[in-house]
Amino acid sequence: MNSTSASLLLRVRRIEDREAWDRLVELYTPLLYFWARRLGPVPVDAADLVQEVFVTLVQKLPQFEYDETQSFRGWLWTVLLNKWREFRCRRPLMAMPPDSQLPDDDTVTVMAENEYRQYLVGRAMELMREVFQPKIWKACWEHVVLGKSAAEVGPCLDMTENAVYLASSRVLRRLRQELQELLV
Repeated sequence: MNSTSASLLLRVRRIEDREAWDRLVELYTPLLYFWARRLGPVPVDAADLVQEVFVTLVQKLPQFEYDETQSFRGWLWTVLLNKWREFRCRRPLMAMPPDSQLPDDDTVTVMAENEYRQYLVGRAMELMREVFQPKIWKACWEHVVLGKSAAEVGPCLDMTENAVYLASSRVLRRLRQELQELLV
């Protein structure tokens, strides 16, 4: 897997870097969809809203200057919120909460950070599942996430106790690398 750090944001400035764009879409579609659903549209409309955000990203990211003191997710939230407001103006009959129910920026920052970290760990674990052999990933999952002892996990997967520890260590090391890069 490639990083999703500032280097990814630099890569997507080149519209022809298909791999970078695929990575950006893979990482941020679930988060954008989650946020869009929280704003109230029905699922089809939330998907349309996310698609409109990506259209904006295609237009804006080639000129985007990443500032390490600012949050890329905060900028994405702002883009999504602006698109949602435009969307509401075009489709006023949709059942949506009034603006007074929208969280303020500070609430969004705290809420989004907590939700994003939870989403990120889950998403990173899904990606780890695709990277590692099923037996390695399952050993880590059973041992670390489900809290089973290595002695308990090993026989079920035809692994030694030490192999379970090594598998868990490999997956967690890679997971830490991914998470460190994802916290842009």
